[in-house]
Amino acid sequence: MPSRVSAGLLLYRIRNGEIEVLLAHPGGPFFEHKDDGHWTLPKGQGKPGEDLLTTALREFQEETGMTIDPQSQFHALGAIQQKGGKIVHAWAAEGDRDSSLPIHSNNFEMEWPPGSGWIQTFPEIDRAQFFPLAEARRKIKETQIPLLDRLVSLLDTRK
Repeated sequence: MPSRVSAGLLLYRIRNGEIEVLLAHPGGPFFEHKDDGHWTLPKGQGKPGEDLLTTALREFQEETGMTIDPQSQFHALGAIQQKGGKIVHAWAAEGDRDSSLPIHSNNFEMEWPPGSGWIQTFPEIDRAQFFPLAEARRKIKETQIPLLDRLVSLLDTRK
């Protein structure tokens, strides 16, 4: 799989008749004070020969610490292209998590502060939470909003 391709999972739940989606906030010093427009669905790059849904499930687990049953019902949401050119393939699945539990994300290393020679470790995702759709539209990266729209259309057709 080319490095400019990622796969992710948009977990959703219905609360009081309203759709809520789980979004992840990127970790590290660049995103520490950024909020609206910076959240994302948990996603990442595949391993050689790995199919995209398997990538989405693995990355979801690595970034949130949550395991999704691979026998769950998954709904393809298609792909979007982010501003940097990366193609993101996404699936939706219904599920829930206890918001009082911390997430367990994998880590990455980078030199911080730049030019210091100090290598520091940061979580790839520093938090994840469910948002009602209206709030999720403000929180999520602008290029990922069509994934929310596709989820709504999908759930509307299932009624």
